[in-house]
Amino acid sequence: MDIPPHAWLTIDRAALAANWQRFAAAAGPAACGAAIKADGYGLGARATLDTLVPLGLREVFVAHWAEVAALLPLPEGVRVAVLHGVGPADMAAALALPAVPVLVTAAQVAAWAPTGRPCDVMVDTGLNRLGLSPEAAVSGLLDGLAIDTLHSHLTCSEDAASLHNARQRAAFADLAARIPARRYALANSAGIGLGADYHFDLVRPGIGLYGGGRAPDGGRLAAVAGIAARILQLRDIPAGASVGYGATWTAARPSRLAVVALGYADGYARSLSNTGAAIVGGVRCPVAGRVSMDLTAFDVTDAPPLAEGDTLAIDFDLAATAAASGRSEYELLTGLGSRYSRVSR
Repeated sequence: MDIPPHAWLTIDRAALAANWQRFAAAAGPAACGAAIKADGYGLGARATLDTLVPLGLREVFVAHWAEVAALLPLPEGVRVAVLHGVGPADMAAALALPAVPVLVTAAQVAAWAPTGRPCDVMVDTGLNRLGLSPEAAVSGLLDGLAIDTLHSHLTCSEDAASLHNARQRAAFADLAARIPARRYALANSAGIGLGADYHFDLVRPGIGLYGGGRAPDGGRLAAVAGIAARILQLRDIPAGASVGYGATWTAARPSRLAVVALGYADGYARSLSNTGAAIVGGVRCPVAGRVSMDLTAFDVTDAPPLAEGDTLAIDFDLAATAAASGRSEYELLTGLGSRYSRVSR
């Protein structure tokens, strides 16, 4: 049965490609990988892979072993690293799948070493999340391990003025000089913009590929994701009428509302109540009232004429939507629900 969609998620593959090429160019001689964990930050891991491999992508990063399985069969020459390493429950998958673990604990190192297989290793230089301590990393624990890439992760890369960046870079450079590996990797999307001293042999852009944050030169990245929803009802209300749960919005004049099939179950954040907007013919049409689970009302009083059943384009500029909602760009993308009809262009 052909059931029409209620909302659309448009994914601009040309924009994705352009963003990756900007990071790859900025990385210079360092290899440029791509973080495609969380289903490509909500926009499709396999489609992201298929878009970027023809441009030269060969290094990809996921969080879990199940995310490797979802990428099979891998394009020829593509290497996948699993950032959460390999726990006891993961070992069978890790030995069977064409990917390497990024070992993050001493126990993982001890479990993986007898396999004799290559691996990556994460060392913690200040984030205090996953990774071996510098002391453990140089204690002899890694002796004899076939380390392809030694990684660390920056804490404050979005803030170029932060002293954490230089401290972590110096700590990582010291470890790199003491721990033999084929390659060394420190920079994420924002870290690439900190300059060549942070690039080492491999960079790992993530959110920037999908339009979040800034380009390495500080400019804007191309928007990759767009959302739209079908208008279920147009309604005219008098001045003084309230809209939505809690009556948080009251019409200051006779107003026309477009009620669309989009809500927080689709990842359109409830915190966009009275702050989000749609765009109709260049006219900004603000959210009127609370975003509910499946419905949102927009004030289209000043918009060009609309009809029930029309598609309403939602303002999903990541930086602006993050500021309006109080949620990060990462949350906005990865929180997009499964109910959209996904359209690539």
